[in-house]
Amino acid sequence: MLKSITQGLCLSALCFATSAFSAPPKIQTLDSGWTFRLAPGDEALKTHPDMAGWLKATVPGTAQSDLMALKKLPDPYVSDNEGKVQWVGLSDWQYQAAVTVTPEMLQRDHIDLIFEGLDTFATVSVNGQNLLSSNNMFRTWRVPVKGVLKAGSNIITVDLASPLKKMKPLVADMPYVMPGAYDSLWGDEPLGRNSSTYVRKAGYQYGWDWGPRVVALGIWKPVKLEAWDDARLADFHVAQVHLDDQVAALNAAFDIQSDKAQTVTVRAEITAPDGTTQTVKQDVALFAGLNPVSVPVQIQTPQRWWPAGYGKANLYTVKATVTQGSDVIGETTRKIGLRTTEIRREKDQWGKSFEIVINGVPIFAKGANLIPFDIIPTRVTAAEQDRMLQSAVDANMNILRIWGGGTYQDDHVYDKADELGLMIWQDFMFGGAIIPYDRDFRESTRIEAVEQVKRLRNHPSVVIWAGNNEVQTDWENWGGGTEDLKKGVSPEERDRIVTGMVRMFDQVLRGAVDQNAPGTPYWASSPSTDYDGLADQDTDGDRHYWKVWGGKPVEEYLNVTPRFMSEYGLQSFPVMATIKAFASDNDMEPEAPVMRAHQKYDKGNGNKRLLLYIRNNYGEPKTFGDFVYLSQLMQADGIELAASHHRASRPQTMGSMYWQLNDVWPGASWASVDYYGRWKALQFRAKRFYAPLTASLLRKDGVTEAHILSDLTTEKALTWRLRTLDFSGKVLSEKTGSTTVKPLSSPLVATYTDAELLSGGNATTTQAVFELLDGDKVVAKVFGYSGATKALDWSDPKLKTVIRPARGGFDISVTSQAAARGVWLDIGELKADLSDNSFDMTGGETVTVHVTTYASLATLKKTLKVRSYYGAAGPVAN
Repeated sequence: MLKSITQGLCLSALCFATSAFSAPPKIQTLDSGWTFRLAPGDEALKTHPDMAGWLKATVPGTAQSDLMALKKLPDPYVSDNEGKVQWVGLSDWQYQAAVTVTPEMLQRDHIDLIFEGLDTFATVSVNGQNLLSSNNMFRTWRVPVKGVLKAGSNIITVDLASPLKKMKPLVADMPYVMPGAYDSLWGDEPLGRNSSTYVRKAGYQYGWDWGPRVVALGIWKPVKLEAWDDARLADFHVAQVHLDDQVAALNAAFDIQSDKAQTVTVRAEITAPDGTTQTVKQDVALFAGLNPVSVPVQIQTPQRWWPAGYGKANLYTVKATVTQGSDVIGETTRKIGLRTTEIRREKDQWGKSFEIVINGVPIFAKGANLIPFDIIPTRVTAAEQDRMLQSAVDANMNILRIWGGGTYQDDHVYDKADELGLMIWQDFMFGGAIIPYDRDFRESTRIEAVEQVKRLRNHPSVVIWAGNNEVQTDWENWGGGTEDLKKGVSPEERDRIVTGMVRMFDQVLRGAVDQNAPGTPYWASSPSTDYDGLADQDTDGDRHYWKVWGGKPVEEYLNVTPRFMSEYGLQSFPVMATIKAFASDNDMEPEAPVMRAHQKYDKGNGNKRLLLYIRNNYGEPKTFGDFVYLSQLMQADGIELAASHHRASRPQTMGSMYWQLNDVWPGASWASVDYYGRWKALQFRAKRFYAPLTASLLRKDGVTEAHILSDLTTEKALTWRLRTLDFSGKVLSEKTGSTTVKPLSSPLVATYTDAELLSGGNATTTQAVFELLDGDKVVAKVFGYSGATKALDWSDPKLKTVIRPARGGFDISVTSQAAARGVWLDIGELKADLSDNSFDMTGGETVTVHVTTYASLATLKKTLKVRSYYGAAGPVAN
């Protein structure tokens, strides 16, 4: 009514000749003024009566993070506090905010209330009127509220039901429960009857073998009001139709919601990496409904996006605008990368290949698996995300797998990966449990998948989507509860279960990717053969290998040569500075209750497994500090052995992604970077074994093979040198050679028996050093030995350090009088980054490490401690 009255109205000398054009949309972010309380009538009020009244809340956030901020809940990461926070996830909570709405906003044709994420079972009401109920953590919820809002203050209430309490009666009535989830250690669910499988919620929050059980609930993503008139830009993306070196053919794709037939102008302005711009625009006649509008774009001599190590991660900026006359009714900006991606699978002498091919180049995938950054995802900062992804690239990784038991990451993570050239293997959020096959569950997941694929399809870093983590191999290989289920249900029910999995992972999720991101390949499961056969095979598809850590010695890695290794790993403890953040001096023993509480493998028994692997090759740790140090040395040595074998096996093997890069809390785990961002020995070692040009010495059955490992895209002329030295540093023999290394190759350059390698030296006091030289510069250096570390006769290397000021910090020169194994520079709690760590040395050698820090020289001298394997272990008691 107002628009028609004011059309053509002139005031003084100004004429407001307003046509029926739409005004720009208005976004009102609802991130302040929230309060929360225990839901009225909740049983927890008996023990927490102080939570009956309204308390300050943070949105986005969770009940757990809000209570911690108010000092009403202990930090679950400290000591054995995990048990003291379980009641929060077992309780119902209520959030509320008073939102002021102006008369001007109410005059708009539409007002939508948008929740980008509700965790998980929530009922939302506005001014007492129920508007939506959510049941999926991974979906966005949009609901019209124009007829419900009023001018002035409006009350938005979000009632959050405990997922455990809500699901308990439903699970209790089921004749059987789908297997594969981790049992609760806290008695809140019966063993073997876990509800998490039936809820579209982050599975890891129910507990995993590397993290605690904190079943979070809250408004975990932003909330906003969006006011618009008779048209809005619902979505925009850039679809790549064709790409070659001469031209990129694109479609600028606008999804425009319109109430009526009308005409608008769409415009796309593309800015190239070099700053040049081009603009395309088109007048479009809309119909009432959702209008897909596609405008063709051609970019001449396109600048491609390349993974780290293969070229620049070139990004184009595309600004999309929808106008009606002079009014902007919708605009957004996307960054895109021009690249092709495929999974190349061709029959060969080893079976069927599995290669990630970017821009026609087969990439050896070097990386790790990324789990959520925190058990409570809303506590994570962009700076922490940046640091972790930068740590991956600094360690010469080119790929991360975002694992399916956590969450789809924030937009910022994918933006950063795009910038860094870090490829993303993106799982859909299924963590290994067998899934229910009912229609409602499948449909909710379908909507989730479409939303997430649309959100992420502009990111060049996302090079593959996978349907799940380990669901297929659970059904086929795991035994235990899955085998019991197979035996306990009828053949018809087994068929329904299998059909449900195939329908979800081979049809529903594949369809979401194929229809909405057709340039990105889909893979049914990890590990799998994409339903070409059984999962987890060496000869086809990707592999998860856990027999090492499962009990077999680390040397068994050399007997496994898959087409693509997407999971394998060994545990370790974090550094002492991190341990001291959650434990007291009285807890410094592997089987102390607090250490067991922070060891989630095998319900706290994982430290025994750690000791098994330490004892195998290093002996009995003398102190708890030695145990921690040796756990990291063992992990680094073992993963280096596996990753080097994978790279040396190219092209039979074309990927090596160890489990795992990061942690959700401080404790023992498979991570190479701990919860606080501190690098373990493995991360430093990865920087060397994932280097674009490096070497390997792999010993098996008394024979050592020397490989050059090259991810360079051009050939390289190199000299190699293999020296045998005794532990004093005396050279016993030296062998050299020259070779031109072909691009993307791993040539074998020499093979030696133990006798040939020892050159008459004592097996217990001799080391082999294999080096690559580019001219006079050593570009790679690896060490080899003829036996386990504990079997060698080490003497005190009498390590000495000299610290000198250098740009950005200091240089630490470490000198060893005798051969040193696993030299470790410990900087305690000092905020600093080291250029290298966890390395071997020859007798008489000096190695210089740069320390980037703002700390003073006096502080560094006081903090720095340098050690090696010598003196860390004794004989293993029988």
